[in-house]
Order: sequence, then C-alpha cells, then structure tokens
Amino acid sequence: MSSKESINKTLFVAFCLCVACSIIVSGTAVVLKPRQDENRILDRNKNVLSAAGLYDPAVDDDSNVAALFAQFTPRIVDLQAGEFLSSEEVSDLGIDIATYDQRTVLNDPAYSNAVPADEDIADIKRRVQYPMLYLQEIDGVVETIVLPINGYGLWGIMYGFLALEGDGNTVKGISYYELRETPGLGAEVRNPSWMAQWPGKQIYDASGEVALTVVKGTGSGQYEIDGLSGATLTTRGVDNMIEYWLGDNGYGPILDQFRSAAGN
Repeated sequence: MSSKESINKTLFVAFCLCVACSIIVSGTAVVLKPRQDENRILDRNKNVLSAAGLYDPAVDDDSNVAALFAQFTPRIVDLQAGEFLSSEEVSDLGIDIATYDQRTVLNDPAYSNAVPADEDIADIKRRVQYPMLYLQEIDGVVETIVLPINGYGLWGIMYGFLALEGDGNTVKGISYYELRETPGLGAEVRNPSWMAQWPGKQIYDASGEVALTVVKGTGSGQYEIDGLSGATLTTRGVDNMIEYWLGDNGYGPILDQFRSAAGN
C-alpha cells in the first residue's frame, strides 16, 4: 500500500469516527433533553420556594417540591406597561407558562430590551420585557409574591428570587441560585445566617420610595441589611439590584397595586 493510500485510509477512518461520535452525542442530547428540562424547572421551583421560606434543602427533598409549588400561580407581567397579562395576552405572545424560561429569551428583541445606561444601576445591560412572577393565594388572598431579580456583583451577574408578603412591601426572604462571587466573601449571599436578616424588612418608606438597602457594615432598623464583610462590590451589587428591580423601572408599578390593595 502506498503512503498516499495509507493517508487516505487514515483520513477516512477518522472521518467515520467523527460522524459516529457526532451521531452519538446528538442522540444523547436529544434523549436527555426532557430530563434536563425537568431538572431545570425543578431547580427553579426549589429556589422560588426557598425564597418564600417554604423549602429548606437541609430538611426537605425533591419529593416535596411539586406539592409545595402547587400553591403558587405563575403570572406574566409586562414591565413596560406595569401590569399583569391575561392568559389570552400571554398566548398571543407565544409564551407557554409551563416551559417559559425568561433567561433564554434575554437576547430576543421580541421579549427583551436594552436598559438605558442612565437607568441601569444593576448593570444588567438587557432585561426581559415579560418576566414571570409567582403568586401564592390562600382563600383568594395573595399571601406571597416571588420576584425574579438579577444584577452584577463582583465577577458577573447574580440571579435570584425575592419573596414578599402580599402587601407588596414586607420581605419574606431572598434566594440566590447562580453567581460567580468569591467563596467566603461575596458568595456569602447564600449563607443562611445572612439570608435570615431579610424576612420582615420593609421595602418602601412613607413617601413610596425604595428604602430597603444593604449597607456597608452593620444594618439597623426596618430598612437595612448588613453588608458582606470583605465583599464591598457584591454588597453594592445586591443593593443596586434591589433599588432597580423594586423601583419605577422594575416591579415598582406592579407592587403599587398590592400596596394600594393593602392600604399602604
């Protein structure tokens, strides 16, 4: 066999192996996609429940999640209009609430928009136009509102959920599920002792302005949360995302409806 034939044979075998591997990888991805989607939704639901104080990974397991999450009704809001969308409006937008992942549409101009630099205090660059909130209702009364939040910390965007009482003003809890912060410093936003400060804090002052803040050092009173020791930029990032998402350019107009209903 000539050297040329040997090279051609080697290239042919390599090509066949590449094709075979591609088929195997593609097939595996297709087979595993439903399981991956299920796990993604399960993880989201656990974090919603965790923010609301209804799920503790140290005590609860995955078998409890479905029943607990069934207490919540996902609702799509239009941030620009400052209102909840009806099921018909959601359908017209092509959104399937059961599978909707607002992070996957972040770069789709039909579902998101750029945040003007002078408004982008959370440094997110783009935001979803139609985020999904989660409402827990008991006997027709909203008891819990869970809001998705995100904002830049030290090394990247932090993603989490903030849970409020039905009055749209009292914090129930907070949960971060994805971040790149430094372990032992900024990553302490996941520390249960730090998260335990949030329940009971108030968001808005008497004038309706966002008063809840994460301070440098030790916080006091109904509006302040302790800063993270040695993590000034993460502390500032959390504070900025609270100011942005609970303000007029975020969920402020939506929460005004709950505050008005509660007489606040």
